[in-house]
Amino acid sequence: MGDKTVKVTEPVQSHATLEGQSDMVISRIVAAPRVLVWQAMTHPQQVGQWWGPEGFTTSTSEMDVRPGGRWMHIMRGPDGVEYPNTITFTTVEPLYKLAFTNCGGRKGGEEITFNSQWIFEELAANQTRVTICMTFASAGERDRVIKNYGALEGGKQTLARLDAWAAGMAKERFREVVIERHYAAPPTAVFKAWVIPEILRKWWGPEGFTNPVCEIDPRVGGCWHIVMRSPDGREYPCGGEYREIVPPQRLVFTNNAEDNNGLVILQGLTIVEFEPDGRGTKLTLRTQAAAMVEYAAAYLKGMQAGWSQSLERLAGVVNN
Repeated sequence: MGDKTVKVTEPVQSHATLEGQSDMVISRIVAAPRVLVWQAMTHPQQVGQWWGPEGFTTSTSEMDVRPGGRWMHIMRGPDGVEYPNTITFTTVEPLYKLAFTNCGGRKGGEEITFNSQWIFEELAANQTRVTICMTFASAGERDRVIKNYGALEGGKQTLARLDAWAAGMAKERFREVVIERHYAAPPTAVFKAWVIPEILRKWWGPEGFTNPVCEIDPRVGGCWHIVMRSPDGREYPCGGEYREIVPPQRLVFTNNAEDNNGLVILQGLTIVEFEPDGRGTKLTLRTQAAAMVEYAAAYLKGMQAGWSQSLERLAGVVNN
């Protein structure tokens, strides 16, 4: 699913080609981590900052990023012409793929319909390759849209604007933490501590925290939901979706922090690897998070300490 990184030396430019009978493919290496690029594409307040060719603005009236959900927005060109669009999502694989049907065009003019697929591939050095494939009803329709609407160049400019926006966000609202720990218990026992709720609730969270809610469905596509309670009684909901489960070697899941109204304020991805280390286990945790709202950027400073304390508590559970 694209979670492993690969090293590339391609220039950071937008590339566009015509493929197959009716496809238009555009790609660009964006100078930002995948979690931030995904956020920029799926958050209504962010997508309006970069969506569309140079000089365009975009206003969103509805955005529901799930299969069957809609994104309704209006693009306005530098000349003031409006382009209403209704996007219906058909596939949503968090941090990896979006597929949707797009119906729109110049206000008062003809309606243009095509299918689009966006792939987000994580690369080395905090880079993300974004590849868009737009499929039209025929090669003739594709070529007409390119000629009359400048779709090929417009797509390249759109990805360039995404690159600029996400790169700026990476400097302000993103952090990645990598931690290694060694445990006396074998990988099977350490892995189980992550996927059995009765064990997980004993150690998850910083020192002094408890977990009155600990609900997990440890299978690919399954969800997890934990409510952490601090010593002063404050509650901190978090959750996500399991992306990869390879017992007892590897665990990958999205990792989101929420406010008490269910709004995601931090969006992240966590990869945990379990390796035999003599009779014990070497655990490597790589976690990254992006602030979905401005005030949550301050929480990123506590990631290293929070995860370190959790992994120390894990030692007290599995080493006994």
